[in-house]
Amino acid sequence: MTDAWIVGGAVRDELLGRPVHDLDIAVTADPERVARAVAQDLGGPVFKLSGAFGAWRVIDRRDDQVLDFAPLQGETIEEDLRRRDFTVNAMARPASVEGSSITAGELIDPLGGRADLEARMLRVLGPGAYDRDPLRPLRLARFVADLGFAPDADTERLTAAAAPRVPEAAGERIFGELRRLVIAEGALAGLELADRLGLLRAVLPELAALHDVEQSSYHHLDVYNHTIEVLARQIELEGRLDELFGADATRLRRILDEPLADELTRAQALRLGALVHDIGKPETRGVLPEGRVTFIGHDKVGERMVRAVSRRLRTSERLSRFLEGLTRHHLALGFLVHERPLDRRQVYRYLVSTSPVEVEVTLLSCADRLATRGRRAGEATGPHLELAAELMHAALDWREQGPPSVPVRGDELAREVGILPGPELGRLLGELAEAVYAGEVENREQAVELGRRLAP
Repeated sequence: MTDAWIVGGAVRDELLGRPVHDLDIAVTADPERVARAVAQDLGGPVFKLSGAFGAWRVIDRRDDQVLDFAPLQGETIEEDLRRRDFTVNAMARPASVEGSSITAGELIDPLGGRADLEARMLRVLGPGAYDRDPLRPLRLARFVADLGFAPDADTERLTAAAAPRVPEAAGERIFGELRRLVIAEGALAGLELADRLGLLRAVLPELAALHDVEQSSYHHLDVYNHTIEVLARQIELEGRLDELFGADATRLRRILDEPLADELTRAQALRLGALVHDIGKPETRGVLPEGRVTFIGHDKVGERMVRAVSRRLRTSERLSRFLEGLTRHHLALGFLVHERPLDRRQVYRYLVSTSPVEVEVTLLSCADRLATRGRRAGEATGPHLELAAELMHAALDWREQGPPSVPVRGDELAREVGILPGPELGRLLGELAEAVYAGEVENREQAVELGRRLAP
């Protein structure tokens, strides 16, 4: 009698011809015992999955594969499949587990999953599927983004009805679905569905609140649609780095491909940054006497709001700080466009103020500019992109080399100029670092001389 089945996404992806890196295996035996036996044969790690009832994970480092073993839900595999979310995820193959060897048998498809795959349709397995797990409605939007499928009308209706319950799921589970949605190839389609069915209002009310917040004549869209356009342009820029940044594109691409946090690269985290960069606008909207709309301070307010969102979704502190920095500094480059050409001191101040996201926020500002096509957009876009290319070169050097070193130690400088260690010394060292970056100080003697002139 078969006592193990490959289930869910692995079967779906195999039928779609997609790479299969993760196997979910339902077993009638004790999942821990099966997992430990497989791990011993593989020589890889094994551990219990938190938040997953009775499930154990094995990492197969030889094939870069993850094997998850979980108890069969119900008396039969057909009963197990009926308890899943969507028909395309409710297929199985009987599996033979012999040591580290897992072989699959004929397809088991009692609910029409294969036909729905061929029709590129997502069909929920009735209202009970959402009752069993409040996160599942959000998974629909993620599958739209990831698979490029569309839900049927009944699934849309059930999803909209179930959307308000999604926040009952743990914050980290909600973030996991949002993360996968935003980095998917069809992120924009997934977000459109999530917005239309009320999922965004349930899990990211700060983003949904941007609807119908009108902007000045320099914008052609309200804040919500502008935000989605910024994300679209950010995704587009991922493939235009050579066009915008020339010889620096290789260095930039290398940085964007670096892992950042929460299973996201820097480029992928930038997509999240695009979504949240303007969430402070509703709270700061004002209208000047002449009728011009303003959002004074929305960068600072947005930074605070991003921190609160990150805590609610239980992201890592590292990712939170990254998104906060992008939000806080996304206006910095635009303010400098009218001061071109910049001298070295102005470049230094930009890098100091935007660090440690000096590279990423420079790129985000380009997406923001390209998404702003209101009055005088044509004459503003070119200079912005030109300045971004100049500052990107400096930012990449800064990221690789770090800030300039002052050629005199702080305690020595304090003695030389006759001040005590403290805030005044810190200010003085900052002034000297700027002078070093500007090429005005090259050695210890020059640093001490300038220090004496600048000291109170």
